[in-house]
Amino acid sequence: MMDFITRILRIIAFAVVALIGLGMALIFTFSTLIAVGILFLVAKLRGQRFSVQEYWTSRQARRKPIFAKGSFGQPTRPRDNVTDVEARDVR
Repeated sequence: MMDFITRILRIIAFAVVALIGLGMALIFTFSTLIAVGILFLVAKLRGQRFSVQEYWTSRQARRKPIFAKGSFGQPTRPRDNVTDVEARDVR
């Protein structure tokens, strides 16, 4: 009987957490739709065309890149004055 009660409590706790997560996802989705709708209205009032993809690419173009193109995994400083040292285990 005690095992049955603990299983029921675990199922109820899992269901509550799942419903809270679902609610948060719905709130995020609706707030995003409202924000895109506001951007669309402002663009229409200004007489401009609005496209989510164009908005996203223009925002990304204005942002400073974290990594320089083609330098993934490469050092950012020149390595002209770096001395290569060989290390050995001394016993």
